[in-house]
Amino acid sequence: MESTTHSLLALTWFGLIGLMLAFYVVTDGFDLGVGMLTLLSRNRGDRDVMVQTIGHVWDANETWLVVVGGALFGAFPAAYAALMQALYLPVMAMIAGLIMRGAAIEFRHSAQHGSLWDVVFGAGSLVAAISQGIVLGKVITGFVPGGSSTAFITVTAIGVVSGYSLLGATWLARKAVGPLERWARRLALLSAQFTVAAAIVLTAATWFDSVAVHARWSEPGVFAPLAVLGVLAVLSYGWLMASLYRGRARGPFGAAITLFIVSFAGLAISLYPYFIPGRLTILQAASDTLTLAFMLIGIGLVFPVMIGYNLHQYAIFRGKVIETPHA
Repeated sequence: MESTTHSLLALTWFGLIGLMLAFYVVTDGFDLGVGMLTLLSRNRGDRDVMVQTIGHVWDANETWLVVVGGALFGAFPAAYAALMQALYLPVMAMIAGLIMRGAAIEFRHSAQHGSLWDVVFGAGSLVAAISQGIVLGKVITGFVPGGSSTAFITVTAIGVVSGYSLLGATWLARKAVGPLERWARRLALLSAQFTVAAAIVLTAATWFDSVAVHARWSEPGVFAPLAVLGVLAVLSYGWLMASLYRGRARGPFGAAITLFIVSFAGLAISLYPYFIPGRLTILQAASDTLTLAFMLIGIGLVFPVMIGYNLHQYAIFRGKVIETPHA
């Protein structure tokens, strides 16, 4: 009975951390994407609007990352220790990038150095996105060294950057107007091609190079849900393209989110029952039963508040953002 309860709690926490990570990737993904896209804009007024579209949500979006880190530390300490030891440099680079973003948003209004802080904001966003891509690539490869793993991690970083750019561009298509909106739609079309191409390359590379994931895909009953998710991904891509070409405001962003969620679900199914493929399973990494149960009570109180606050925030600041002239 104890073993069954412990397994159920461990799997529940695996699902909760996955859900919180999905919330982070989608929400902070689009504002990181907007930040990276500011590097491509030469118009200060356009950059002002781009930052304004995320100014009310970016700090709340990053809260999900803090919660994920705390939950991982408490519920799966062995996984936390192994991941932090192997991922120290990219994690520190990611934190540095997020700090650069936070400082730049506050200081970019400087009359003398505003343009410089805009560059810092975009560079910080890019560093954070690349770091997250490296983390993802290293986890999927199970920290196995070698040229093929390095190539896989490189493509993963490119995929994360292009994917976040897609989320950012579709967010701008939803929030901006005029030339900026049209510019964002063009970038969304380009980002979508790079994102899908990276996903195809990574899927093929995972099949040939990852022994643990290959074995997981070959298990009975696994191919069917993955095939369904593949079909949903194709449909999401079609929805994205159609919405962009037809000039829809909400459709592109919704399609991009769906594409990310479907891909994330496929990744979770592929990794199960491992936290680190071929090295550490969910049950091996989990805390004891009492710790998992105690933490579940806490997250049960906090989780609805966070979701409710986020939904209220997005509802309050819904609608298009119009550039206002500087005084």
